[in-house]
Amino acid sequence: MANPIFSITPFSLLDYPEKTACILWFAGCNMRCSYCYNPDIVLGKGRFSMEETLTFLKSRKQLLQAVVLSGGECSSHPACHTIAQEAKAMGFLVKIDTNGSRPDRIHAMLEAGIIDYVALDFKAPEAKYKAITKLDGYSKFLKTLKTLQAAAIPFEVRTTLHSSLLTAADIKAMAQVLADEAYPHSYYLQQFFPDTSTLGELENDYRPIQLEDLLPSPIPIRIREH
Repeated sequence: MANPIFSITPFSLLDYPEKTACILWFAGCNMRCSYCYNPDIVLGKGRFSMEETLTFLKSRKQLLQAVVLSGGECSSHPACHTIAQEAKAMGFLVKIDTNGSRPDRIHAMLEAGIIDYVALDFKAPEAKYKAITKLDGYSKFLKTLKTLQAAAIPFEVRTTLHSSLLTAADIKAMAQVLADEAYPHSYYLQQFFPDTSTLGELENDYRPIQLEDLLPSPIPIRIREH
């Protein structure tokens, strides 16, 4: 098996709600979103083997509460299931950051009881989904959303904002999709910040969407500045 992990962040207070965590960044992604700030991960190769990754996790036991599996797209890797399983066996909580393109693997991990929290990216409304992601994956996103709705774990849905890609009307339509699916949580929006190179080399967003542009909304919306 090829090395699955591109890099490791040994400590984070931001990536698992109210928990200390490390982040395992899986190499590669099946999407090519122009705003992606991890082009080196998306286009790169894995640097850490399964053995090296598990050795690192063992060294974090009793020091951290959680492991975040991110990327790239972690669910694209068969190793994702095994690493989550091993992390749970070591006593860690496990969070998945996913674009929702592999509902089969997310379902299998939920059935195995090896996921504790999921952050699901809602990339775009159906009409713009393929143009923004370069993948015809809207139906799979919806299937992943429905799978998470049926699971007894906390999860969040989030969208990255750039006004050249998504309008306030798009976000309102996406919020309505979530409302129609009876999504019970806040819908998180993340402002685009070009503090590093992106996959599509997007420039700064000089007309960012504001919360007042999105009201009234059928579900609670929160904008994360960082």
